[in-house]
Amino acid sequence: MSTPTAMVTGGGVNTVALVVLIALFLVVTVLGFMASRFQRAESLDSLDEWGLGGRKFGTWITWFLLGGDLYTAYTFVAVPAAMFATGAVAGFFAVPYTIVLYPIIFVFMARLWSVSHRHGYVTTADFVRGRYDDRSLSLAVAVTGFLATMPYIALQLVGIQAVLEVAGVGGSDNVIAKDAPLLVAFAVLAAYTYSSGLRAPAVIAFVKDILIYVVIVVAIVYLPSQVGGWDNIFGAAEEKMTATNEVTKAPQGSFIPGSGAMWAYATLGLGSALALFMYPHSITASLSSGSRNTVRRNAALLPAYSFVLGLLALLGWVAIAAGTDPTGLDGEVNPQLVIPQLFEDFFPGWFAGVAFAAIAIGALVPAAIMSIAAANTFSRNIYKEWLRKDATPEQEAKVSKLMSLVVKAFALVFVLTLDKQNAINFQLLGGIWILQTFPAIVFSLYTRWFHRTALLVGWAAGMVYGTVEAYQVINPVTGKHFGGSLGEIPGLGEMGYIAMTAFALNLIVTVALTLAFNALKVSNGRDATSPGDYFADADDPRIQADLAHKDDVFRGEPETTT
Repeated sequence: MSTPTAMVTGGGVNTVALVVLIALFLVVTVLGFMASRFQRAESLDSLDEWGLGGRKFGTWITWFLLGGDLYTAYTFVAVPAAMFATGAVAGFFAVPYTIVLYPIIFVFMARLWSVSHRHGYVTTADFVRGRYDDRSLSLAVAVTGFLATMPYIALQLVGIQAVLEVAGVGGSDNVIAKDAPLLVAFAVLAAYTYSSGLRAPAVIAFVKDILIYVVIVVAIVYLPSQVGGWDNIFGAAEEKMTATNEVTKAPQGSFIPGSGAMWAYATLGLGSALALFMYPHSITASLSSGSRNTVRRNAALLPAYSFVLGLLALLGWVAIAAGTDPTGLDGEVNPQLVIPQLFEDFFPGWFAGVAFAAIAIGALVPAAIMSIAAANTFSRNIYKEWLRKDATPEQEAKVSKLMSLVVKAFALVFVLTLDKQNAINFQLLGGIWILQTFPAIVFSLYTRWFHRTALLVGWAAGMVYGTVEAYQVINPVTGKHFGGSLGEIPGLGEMGYIAMTAFALNLIVTVALTLAFNALKVSNGRDATSPGDYFADADDPRIQADLAHKDDVFRGEPETTT
């Protein structure tokens, strides 16, 4: 095995890498503040402009925005870390799930885009409110989206934290000094998100994606030759995964999922695919596009990122062959440090800094979009719906801007309180919750057969079951709750993704109650949509008329009649 070319030992500060990281961070910070001029609007004081970028992004902007939104610190830190620590079941399922995902969104997302643009919906809770005329069901969808986004944003902050720690900062025993660099990054993110809205991550996503592609191409070409080739990499990974864990007395992980792990692998993949586009940030990025065909084109183009994800996942096994030591500055082993540490060990300081910046910026972009999406949800579906019905568009935007700051603070709570040893569970925990909104959103794009009360009770059943089951999973190493996302599937005796079991319970309850309510002819509310709304495009004259009317109202001009 070759010797690393640029090993930094002793836990010191990698000055060159840190300078490069800070320089690139400053570049994207400037871009973030300047982004308000990108596709300039008369004012950002409305959710359409601040929260959705004016609903006019084209194919390439949407592609970079969605790529920056969906491929996050989960991709760059958590997946390779899971591959390094426990193998294919915990990590590589992310690759097939993104392959399954895009045909799903190709089918339903264009319909959601159309009805949302026709009626000015900003969130999925807006759509549910219009479809069923039910404030409670809309609130349930909104609260779930808000809640599920918190651990996902936390995962991005864990990615930034990992980079800073490997670079040699943020490791003091002093609690304040230890997290100071993360808090600074958080403050800068909050500032330009508040200032520029969705335009900030849209612009920064270009830089992020270019950096990521450069780093991964160089790494995948160079690193295998330094650690004995792919045969040695897979051999080292198999040896580690089949070794006995001293704590659990079971194999360390899974090299190739055996028959006993098939249900876990399959449910993790399918459940994650069904859940991803239920998140507010995924919906926000999609609704910012300028046409329904832009959404479909991106469903066809985005699998290019899945290829990169596969390569990134394998870097977790490259780190095994390289003997990477992911010990943090506190002396504790932390698998989340493995990819930044791998780059620091094998590359010159300047390129390690580029890699660190790619990971950090790759976390900042989705964190910004997630906080905007969660804030939009609060402003539109909680503040305006329940607290101030007469709120103006400007007041909605102001509340959303302020809430985007609060959302990031909530995410910090997750970072500081939950178990970070397996950070991929942050995303999987959010998936357990957000998947329970699937029936109310996706099924309702095609039919109103499901009763609104049944959907609400089914959602509640899935939420309670999924949360309790996830809480009862204890990490055998740290002893902390929410230590995993797998539980026994009732009736099968196999381990599976808790989100899918909760989803199945949700569907059973929803269907049973729908049959009962429909038989009793209980009202299912008034539908504000019409069949043609689900096929409307940007050039639909009804949309143009509605947008013109909203512009007049927003500017305070008198309404016109025809």
